[in-house]
Amino acid sequence: MAKNLFGTDGIRGKANEYPMTNDIVLRVGQALGHILRRDAKPGHKISVLIGKDTRLSGYMIEMALASGLNSMGVHVQLVGPLPTPGIGFLARNMRAEAGIVISASHNAYYDNGIKIFGADGYKISAKMEKEIEELVFSGELNDKLAPSNEVGRSRRIDDSLGRYIVFVKNSFPWQDSLENIRIVLDCANGAAYKAAPAVFQELGAEVKVIGNEPNGTNINDECGALHPHRLAEAVLEYRADVGISLDGDADRVIMVDETGRMINGDHILAISALFLKSKGRLHKNTIVCTEMSNFGLRKLMAANDIQVVTTKVGDKHIVEEMRKHQYVLGGEQSGHIIFLDHSTTGDGLIASLNVLAVMKEKNCKLSELNSVMQDVPQVLKNLRVKEKKAFEDLPAYKEVVAKAQDRLKGEGRTFVRYSGTEPLLRILVEGPSMSLIHKIADEISDVLKKELL
Repeated sequence: MAKNLFGTDGIRGKANEYPMTNDIVLRVGQALGHILRRDAKPGHKISVLIGKDTRLSGYMIEMALASGLNSMGVHVQLVGPLPTPGIGFLARNMRAEAGIVISASHNAYYDNGIKIFGADGYKISAKMEKEIEELVFSGELNDKLAPSNEVGRSRRIDDSLGRYIVFVKNSFPWQDSLENIRIVLDCANGAAYKAAPAVFQELGAEVKVIGNEPNGTNINDECGALHPHRLAEAVLEYRADVGISLDGDADRVIMVDETGRMINGDHILAISALFLKSKGRLHKNTIVCTEMSNFGLRKLMAANDIQVVTTKVGDKHIVEEMRKHQYVLGGEQSGHIIFLDHSTTGDGLIASLNVLAVMKEKNCKLSELNSVMQDVPQVLKNLRVKEKKAFEDLPAYKEVVAKAQDRLKGEGRTFVRYSGTEPLLRILVEGPSMSLIHKIADEISDVLKKELL
């Protein structure tokens, strides 16, 4: 059995298969509960929130986690389906010691996962993740159980949805509304299927909602942020001003303008950065993005005297860099956008409201805002692998990448990485023409197939 549980964004895997089995999940709950109880003041009542998306396996995992925490003397509050950023907010707002999200984000329904937030609303540190892993595999957790008269209790709470809706709405200018804005909203049959429509409707928008009928197995199924074509068609059909597409746990967003053109996280970041700078609210005139962001974003930021700091893929790494240097804006091409003045993690609703606020203030269409950034041609190929070998141990790979860089002549780049949540290899190539970068991506893929399949 592997000794690593945490990947790029928490623990993730196929439900009822390692590591997302009841016994492992129960021990994760016990490990977290032990740490919280050990570090608490004597006599303090320890509380943990648990939220989830709409996957069928969420019920099973919820009970296993709660049982593990209860066995360590921790009280659990079950909030039901709620976006991931909502749990970060509520953990801090309700003075809980931690908040847990049961979700596999954009993955299909048969996967599930666990993300853990601390009392401050931020995802827990790598050090704490490591301690949880060590406790899970130590075989010592049964020796740390709470006395029978101190076992924790679990209860469901009903007002978490309303609290989160108010929190999100507060990120939109109080003096304005979304009156006369027509929105098509795709909730991905996921965690935001109740919260998201309420936010936009309460702010005055006319909202056509799709992907809001979860049945346990249709989360992210040909809908949501990974399938924006459905949203684009609906925007044109309903002659909407904007389309908003969330993923399964609503921590990322992809938007569509009134012409049906997709607007990814890089473009949302660009629109937001330029607006914040114009208002003097972009601290240190700096944004944070990842290695996957399009080179066009960097070119636009440089032209507007905005610095770009680059991190590894994962919104957790972006947030760490932002907190370290007090930056206020960061994000990923995939749609994780972090407004640190409002939220402790990526929030698809807050990100889309900020774009809508720019539209309202400038009194312009989303297509006009989006035109400021021109993408450099980019191709991304995903390759399913059996083994994640170190790239430096693959001579043929190093040779094909060196040749690719020579052919790009400084006008592009290659970037290859393993997914932190799936058995996938991601091959990114940028350059002056689509024909060239597709050819280079295929050549790299062919070499790696021989080595990794």
